[in-house]
Amino acid sequence: MIRAFDIVFAALGLLLLSPLLLLLLVIGWFDTGKPLFRQQRVGRYQKPFILVKFRTMRPDTQSVATHLANPSAVTPFGAFLRRTKLDELPQLWNVLKGEMSLVGPRPCLFNQTELIEERAARGVFAVRPGITGLAQIKGIDMSTPKLLAETDAQMLKDFGVAAYFTYIIKTVTGAGQGDRIRQQ
Repeated sequence: MIRAFDIVFAALGLLLLSPLLLLLLVIGWFDTGKPLFRQQRVGRYQKPFILVKFRTMRPDTQSVATHLANPSAVTPFGAFLRRTKLDELPQLWNVLKGEMSLVGPRPCLFNQTELIEERAARGVFAVRPGITGLAQIKGIDMSTPKLLAETDAQMLKDFGVAAYFTYIIKTVTGAGQGDRIRQQ
C-alpha cells in the first residue's frame, strides 16, 4: 500500500512541480554551475544507490556527512534550498525508481560506519530509505548515530498509513530543521 502511495505522489510531485524544479535547476546552474548533486548512499538491504538532490554546496566540497562539512561551502542559494527543504525535491525521482520512499530512515553514506552498524543491529535496512521520517521532524540528524538509529527503529515499529501521512504533513508544514552544518 505504501509503495503505491509513493509512486502516485512522486509522479504527481514531479509532474506538478516541474516548473519549480526547472526554475531551481536554472538558478542552481548560475549558483554553482552544477545544480544537481549525485552521491552514492546506503539503500535498502545496504545496497548502494545514487541519491539525487539540488546542490547546496560548492562542487569542490569534500564528500562527507553534512554535519562534518565546512559551513563556508554552503552557497547563499544553497542555504535557502536547505532552509525550505527544496533541495530534497529531486529525490522524488529516487522514490519513483523504487530506491527510496517518501517516508523512511534518511539514507546515509557508506563511510558512516557507526550509523550503519547501529541501523543494522536494529533492522532499519529492511525498508527503503526515505526523504523524511520521525528523525527529521524531531530534528535528529546523522551527527548522533545511536540516537538516529534508535529513532529510525521506533518509527518502523509504529509505522503504517496514518504515520506515513503524519510524517509527510509535518515535514511539509515545517517540522524539523534539516541536516545541521557544523559551526566554524
